[in-house]
Amino acid sequence: MTPDFSMALAFGLWVFGPALAIGLIGYSALNAIGRNPSASNDIKTTMILAIAFAEALWIFAFVIAIMIKFVK
Repeated sequence: MTPDFSMALAFGLWVFGPALAIGLIGYSALNAIGRNPSASNDIKTTMILAIAFAEALWIFAFVIAIMIKFVK
């Protein structure tokens, strides 16, 4: 496998996970706010923290893809 293809494959597959996670986090938070509107501030804070952790996985994927590209 060429480094370019390996980079694209690693990045593409690894980014799918955080994208799915962020979608599920948003869905669950909106569902929870719909059920209990008085707790919306706590739910929003927890949702933003969870999205930040999911985005960290995207950053790891980017770093690994760059390493595959440039390290021989």
